Parts: sequence; structure tokens; C-alpha cells
Amino acid sequence: MTIRTAIGVAIAALVVATSGTVGEVPNSHADAYPTGPVTMTAGANPGSGFDLTIRSVVDTLQREGLVNVPLPVQNRPGATGADFLATMIDQYRGADDQVSVTSLSMMLNQLRGVSPYGYRDVTMIARLMTEYFVVVVPAGSPFANLTDLMAAIRSDPSRVAVAAAGDDHAPFDLLVAAAGADPASVDYADFEGGGDQTSALRDGRAAVAISGVSEFVDPLKAGDLRALGVLAEDRLPGLDAPTAREQGLDVTLSNWRGLYGPPGMPAVAVAYWQRVLGEMVLTPTWRDIAERSQFTTTFMVGDEFQTFLAETQADVAAAIAEERR
Repeated sequence: MTIRTAIGVAIAALVVATSGTVGEVPNSHADAYPTGPVTMTAGANPGSGFDLTIRSVVDTLQREGLVNVPLPVQNRPGATGADFLATMIDQYRGADDQVSVTSLSMMLNQLRGVSPYGYRDVTMIARLMTEYFVVVVPAGSPFANLTDLMAAIRSDPSRVAVAAAGDDHAPFDLLVAAAGADPASVDYADFEGGGDQTSALRDGRAAVAISGVSEFVDPLKAGDLRALGVLAEDRLPGLDAPTAREQGLDVTLSNWRGLYGPPGMPAVAVAYWQRVLGEMVLTPTWRDIAERSQFTTTFMVGDEFQTFLAETQADVAAAIAEERR
């Protein structure tokens, strides 16, 4: 049985749609925003998917001259974004100068009780991208493929430390279940993002890691890591890795990432960012970043984005309920 939900089916077409959730803003007000720096926050460590995403956004906006105010980037790690989500709600309500990145992890954190907050508690601005999960090992690893890895986990899971952020547990659990092993037996070593996971692989604190493809692109290209399998329907161009399906594990799953602001973010600010981000994803700079990082641009705002969020949250809740049965 194929393990697929709307959690992350990649959409090849670029959708640029603004809806009536944010009303039209008079030009006189729109021209006045932003008037000063807007802080761009990654709720995870440098080298994480959150970090790579927010820095890619800022780099593109600045290179393409789409924003003319400073966009300082800060890292505020903790519980795969849950800690800064609470800060956004508690400290920045109504602010127009705070933007942060989020993903599937926001839903998983809330549904698993890591955080009391979710997407309904903040201002969801836009979805930017979709990317698939990939399983990687050090270049010298004895595991040649996912079959070898799953056999080792079935035999003695305590000897296979898996580096994974909180939202990376779910896809790896699906692989383990598909291989006929017990996901509860997996020895997870929690690291927030690909940078920390890669370091753990290099110094032996972990034997294997799983995250989004973009978080491992550079060490894979350098030959420091090897990809055992990607959780995509088909092989990804530019990535030397078979799919899990090819190796007898019928699992496909991907992650979405987007931007949000504090609760009560002024309509003029939301409309501004939706417009500017819609322009950003069409630029050569963004297209180059997407190609290099191997993610698919799936831009979405307004009612369409809200529908996507509601449907995905329901799918994630169903998947978690199934795990607990």
C-alpha cells in the first residue's frame, strides 16, 4: 500500500494566486510599508532547512532589488521552530516587522503536543516550496542501500543512531514500518537541521540521517555523504539516489515550507509580502536557488493556502492517529 498523503505531494506548476483573505490596500498606505528593517527569523540552527530557506528568500529579495529596507536574519533554534513560534505569539502580536519560516513541523509539533500553537495562531503569509526527504550516510558507511540499513535496524536498532530533527521522525518511521520493523525501536539522535546532522555523521555520533534534500546538497556533491534513497515518486534530477520504491519500500513523502508573521499582522504588511514574494519566485535568482537546492517552487497564498493548510493538518492528524493504534 502506498503511504502517501497531502502532507507533501510536490506540485510542478507554479501557482501565483492572491485571494480575498487580505483586502486590497490603498496605494498610499502600501507605499509607506515597510518603513524600517524587517527581521527574518529561522527557528532552527544554521544549516537547517529553515535557515537555508529564509536566507534564500533574503538573498533573492536583495539581489533582485525587490525590497529596499534591511532584512536582518537571525537564528532562534528550539524544538524545530516551536520555541520561536511561541515567542512570535507572546511578544510580537500585531507587529509588522517580523517574518519567520515554517513547515510541516508546525503541524507535527502541535499535534504531538510539543507546542500548544499551530498555523491558526499566527498570520500565514505564503507557501514557497516543496522538497522530498532523503536518507544519507557518511561516504564510508557499510550501508550500501536502504535494504541494508533496514536489515540492521531490524536486527539491532540500538546500534544505528539516526540523526533527525523532530519533523524528520515521521518519514523515517514510515520507512521502518514499510520494512516490517517497529518505528518505536528506532534510536533517534535529535539534531535541528542538516548542518548539525552532517557534523554528527562525520564525527560518528550518528550512522544515518534524514532530512530535506536541500539540507545535504553540498556534502553530497562534495562526496562526504552518500544518499541511500529519496522518498519521491521518481528519481530527482541531479541527485544520484534511487527512490525508496525502487528498493521495495513503497513510501513517498515530502515537506512544505513557507513564511508566517505574528498574530494580527497588519493587512498592509501581509499584502506587501504576498505581492513581493509572488514576484520573487519568478526571478532568475530564485530559479537558480531552487535548481541548486533541488526543491520545487509551489507558491500559494490566500484562500488556496488556507485550504491546503487545513487539508494537510487533517492528513497529518490521521497519520499520527494511525501511528498510535
